[in-house]
Amino acid sequence: MARRMRDKDFRDDQWARRYTGKVERINRFIDELGAKDDAGHPPYIPPICGGVDALALSISRDPGPKAGGTKGSGFLSIENDDPSAERMGQFFDQAGIGYAEVVPWNAYPWYINSDPTTDQLLAGAEPLRDLIGLLPRLRVVLVHGTAAGKAWTLFLRENRDLIERRGIVWLSTYHTSRQALQTPDRAERELREASIRNALALAASVMRAPSWPADNSRPPSRQTEADTE
Repeated sequence: MARRMRDKDFRDDQWARRYTGKVERINRFIDELGAKDDAGHPPYIPPICGGVDALALSISRDPGPKAGGTKGSGFLSIENDDPSAERMGQFFDQAGIGYAEVVPWNAYPWYINSDPTTDQLLAGAEPLRDLIGLLPRLRVVLVHGTAAGKAWTLFLRENRDLIERRGIVWLSTYHTSRQALQTPDRAERELREASIRNALALAASVMRAPSWPADNSRPPSRQTEADTE
């Protein structure tokens, strides 16, 4: 199913369980972000995602209006009533990646619904590092779109040793928004969609690897695609 967050019973259930199980520690961390920054409270991650057991971290630009703001669900979720979220869920399904293996995040975690400035992307680096510290099983980071790609590059300037030491792979591809995928050139759209499918297929391979590299000094493999928001 998709867009289940528009169903009040489903949304209320997710809200009631936001401090339970594998998502509790991350959502309490999100509360800390909301308390110490006047930018407001970032959306929570939903109990249906991987929480602290996640193998994959999926980073987009910033929370959209169906996640944050006064009319949002209050969650970053593929079940939001939003075509980008629905499309993301479809791509995960096609790759054989269950949402219970993923944690969603944003380069700028607070709700602004606009392109973050460089200063805002830099402000998102510390929370991202702290989040990664809460994910002991993390194997792959998916970076969706131009802004997220810029944020990841800024993040690596100070934290590349951390990522390489843990052997985490990162893969850059397109955002799943209509703006990112829409083009009058059908072949170009197909190439953009193929980029997402290929990145997720590679992510799934990394996630399914029977063992993690023992030599954590080895730089992770990467895939870099031209991307856009």
